[in-house]
Amino acid sequence: MNAAWAASHPKASPLVTFSLDDDGMLMWLSDRSPAALAFAKDYLLSHTAPANKASDPKGTYSTTVTASGLTKVYTGSAVDRLFGAPTGDSHAPDLVGIAQYGVVYTGNVKKIAEHGGDAPADRDVPLVVSGRGAPHHTVSTTPVQTTQIAPTILRLLGINPHALQAVQIEHTRPLPKL
Repeated sequence: MNAAWAASHPKASPLVTFSLDDDGMLMWLSDRSPAALAFAKDYLLSHTAPANKASDPKGTYSTTVTASGLTKVYTGSAVDRLFGAPTGDSHAPDLVGIAQYGVVYTGNVKKIAEHGGDAPADRDVPLVVSGRGAPHHTVSTTPVQTTQIAPTILRLLGINPHALQAVQIEHTRPLPKL
């Protein structure tokens, strides 16, 4: 993207100043103008990322993907809303790309698995709680967050969950029915 930006903006600084790319993209840009954000979004959604021709005996492979392997790209205030950050917060990325199912960005072809992502299989995780203090044969289909696990464990151990600063700040409740 920086090469494409330089071709159309020869006197400008590189556009991407920092990036985290794994099972999605987070980018911080040197230019946060609407034109630069539009350029980055359009580039990523129209760019075809070529395959890495290397392979290894474990069957790791790479394939050419359209739209840089992304299904969605958020920029500017849409990113702030996605993260719940104040508008223009410099700590929030300027661009977030949601990867297509099965896409992982890596320079190391030995990476054969990934955790977490935007796919339902990554986000909908079954949880079994067992042990002293846990109710027997209780099933809850209530949607919960993984952030609720720590306060639940503390409560089951007889420790006040509000001892955790994050629980105090975010008002995280323990898991229901436990």
